[in-house]
Amino acid sequence: MSVIPNDYIKRCYAGWIAKLVGIRYGAPIEGWWYNRIKDVYGELDGYVVDYKRFAADDDSNGPMIFIRALNDATHTRDITPQDIAETWLNYAPYEHGFYWWGGYGISTEHTAYLNLRNGIPAPRSGSIEQNGATIAEQIGGQIFIDTWGLVCPGQPELAAEYAAKAASVSHGGNGIYGGQYVAAAIALAFTAKNIREVLEGALKVIPEDCEYARATKAVIRFYDEQPEKNWREAYQYVRDNWGYAKYPGNCHIIPNAAVMILSMIYGEGDFDKTLNICNMCGWDTDCNVGNVATIMGVLCGIEAISWEKWLRPINDYFAVSCVLGCLNTMDAPWCVAYLADLAYRIAGEEMPDEWKKYMNPDEQYYHFKLPRSTHGFSVEPEFGCKNEGVCMNSGEGSLKAGVNQMGPSQGFRIGKRTYLNPSDFHDDRYEPVCSPILYPGQTISARVKRTERCQPELWASMYVRIRGGEILEGERARLTGDDWLPLSFKIPTLPHMLIEEMGVRLTCGAASGGGSAIVLMDEVRFTGEPCYDIDFHHETLRWKSKISQFTYLKGSWSLENGRLMGSTADYGETYTGDIRWGDYTLEGSITPACAGEAALNIRVQGAIRSYSVALADEKLMIRKNKNGYETLAACVHETKIGKTYRFRIEAKGNTISVYENGILQLSVTDEDKPYLTGCIGCSVFDGARAYFDDLKIN
Repeated sequence: MSVIPNDYIKRCYAGWIAKLVGIRYGAPIEGWWYNRIKDVYGELDGYVVDYKRFAADDDSNGPMIFIRALNDATHTRDITPQDIAETWLNYAPYEHGFYWWGGYGISTEHTAYLNLRNGIPAPRSGSIEQNGATIAEQIGGQIFIDTWGLVCPGQPELAAEYAAKAASVSHGGNGIYGGQYVAAAIALAFTAKNIREVLEGALKVIPEDCEYARATKAVIRFYDEQPEKNWREAYQYVRDNWGYAKYPGNCHIIPNAAVMILSMIYGEGDFDKTLNICNMCGWDTDCNVGNVATIMGVLCGIEAISWEKWLRPINDYFAVSCVLGCLNTMDAPWCVAYLADLAYRIAGEEMPDEWKKYMNPDEQYYHFKLPRSTHGFSVEPEFGCKNEGVCMNSGEGSLKAGVNQMGPSQGFRIGKRTYLNPSDFHDDRYEPVCSPILYPGQTISARVKRTERCQPELWASMYVRIRGGEILEGERARLTGDDWLPLSFKIPTLPHMLIEEMGVRLTCGAASGGGSAIVLMDEVRFTGEPCYDIDFHHETLRWKSKISQFTYLKGSWSLENGRLMGSTADYGETYTGDIRWGDYTLEGSITPACAGEAALNIRVQGAIRSYSVALADEKLMIRKNKNGYETLAACVHETKIGKTYRFRIEAKGNTISVYENGILQLSVTDEDKPYLTGCIGCSVFDGARAYFDDLKIN
């Protein structure tokens, strides 16, 4: 008998997209109290801010990044807190973005991160013994935990076991119990009949007499024993007995847990009502509503989540602010593919045949098979077409898109952003910085067909929009009849070409009478290998070491006379490219400006997993980063200040070879858990300052 419910994948999608809904709903009033919310907004019943594009948030950063430990280490119960701690070290930038970096002994996550960086292992890194109860019992133990419940459908004990290990990296005591409770509640929501069953069932995974359990049971008891009272009176009861004044620190877990339970018990299984109550209660609203929304999304299903009110503004997109820019532009269906792949492996089961084709997280594939999914595509009218675009799931496994009125020679694009600038976001909260997810040399493909509502003659082509606004497109073909039209376009390689958007472009025939132009689009893919270059004359410094296309871990990074400059007191690294890149060649140069070590990086899988080709101390080295660099091979090499050294680095399988002036200098085959895919980057160590010229990847 299968452990995983038949409707698991659809419910997983409902849970994760609901998490994004809850975060977005609560974010503008984070830290507000009930009275202020009531005075400013009256009764909440939908988003209070129309975001240009919602920026990254720690509540979605953590869940979607920390779960990678199940791939990076092991997906089995053998996973340890330290395995999960290494995802912190690998994917979080050093004291910028991702978390609230409020200071050691003030911010729980900042404290735990610095503990880990300085060699204090998990779970000691988050324990009460190490950090004290105030720090250890703040809210973070539960706000990052949703995905651990989503990969354990119907298995609350297993979800709680994983969650305890994950939460212990940064929390202790009730901070861990909260993580266990929320993860178990999400796991139970896949199979429970109602919210009461979820709330009571999740209590079984935490100590009966802990503060978290006492607060939970007290709120449920108030609901049962005083039915004449409404949720507002229950909120006053929570505030009087479990409120912020009762607990130390900036954001203690207990008051927030109490209003989460309140909203779910008084929401009585209604998705909107539950979220509205939770947000009206105030306090850490994005965290609370995010957790509650995940539970309710799984329990109620995607049908309970309004497309117009909740889903259309999100459009399946969310930003992350981890250290690898390729992971910072995400869409919700891809996340579901990632989580579903883990869930079936954890359960030791085969994914159903109907989903196998669509749930491969290693592919860049946009399929629209999840109900209401859009993968972040939208419609952009062009060629004089002023009509507002239509873009939504067809309900039949494809995207329905177009314009309701267009004239001869007018057109529109069904596009997806493949690179985002900081200016594309509503704000810079948690500092989302992106690398492209599509490159020159790759091929994009899709299939398109007319709908019954499509009146004019239409011509279709695949296109990309590059930096500067120029559109490049493939061969145009006419849409005829009811057949699907396959389209593809191999993207040409142009100098320093940055692709910002891709999709399908549709044009009305010049002799056509015009009218409604609604089409279906499906099976959008990116395939092939990149072939592109980065010329730093064409890049920009955004702010504080943020170079366009690049993320950075640490150090000072800037642009000087068309060159990338890195400097550091200890170490600094900056990255771009895609973690999925396998075999490739990187060409680049290093110009030391002072003593120390400077390097080009390849196969970068994060801050503690990569290779480097480094110059230092009259040596050329191939080094491997395993949470600290070790030298795999070295040879004598002059290292003169101010002289430029240009290298070609080949990564093929587990062999890395370094050429200078066409002559092989070093080669090594790594037999110890080699990194077979990864990004590229530049780094400096030991007080170095160095310059890096253009980079070429093929």
